[in-house]
Amino acid sequence: MAKDRPKLVLASASPRRLALLEQMGVTPDQLLPTSLDETPRRNERPRTLALRLAEEKAQAAHRMIGQDPALKGALILAADTVVSVGRRILPKAETVEEATGCLELLSGRAHRVSTALCLTTVKGSFRSRVVETRLRFKRLSDLEIEAYVAAGEWRGKAGGYAIQGLAGCFVAKLSGSYGAVVGLPLYETANLLVGEGYPIHKDWLARS
Repeated sequence: MAKDRPKLVLASASPRRLALLEQMGVTPDQLLPTSLDETPRRNERPRTLALRLAEEKAQAAHRMIGQDPALKGALILAADTVVSVGRRILPKAETVEEATGCLELLSGRAHRVSTALCLTTVKGSFRSRVVETRLRFKRLSDLEIEAYVAAGEWRGKAGGYAIQGLAGCFVAKLSGSYGAVVGLPLYETANLLVGEGYPIHKDWLARS
């Protein structure tokens, strides 16, 4: 690690978020997933839920590294993604029934993906962003829903689908950040990191 570069902790176990960071040329010094109750609060809006969970993940990870001298002063990056139709928040599907219900609801309709970022700075403050992306699915046949559910890519995914996989062919229109739908908006993530002294572009220069 360069002397002028703070350490970076990714508060997530998501291989998708790790891959998106690495796409930017950033490799976290440590992965530190957290376990939270992600149940929406009464009348909680999708955007508010995503932001609350991202901030709670960052706070939990900050407490966890507080006793680790090797990670003192590290930046902590956390994120959360929420899929919604109107104000209805879709689950992170864990059962066939949940996945099928999500796909039936999304079929032929517009929906929104809200991805929140929270970066804990070296000084211990928190910087947050919410990125909203609008999508519309084609009208799905019973066969398409059955086949996608059988493929199993939906497990643990917000809204019961993964855009970077087979479900990419369901997307008729996307307005906003593709990376945010996958789990991490690259533009906003890069700006947060650079703004807190993490020089992501120096490694790009080193490759030349």
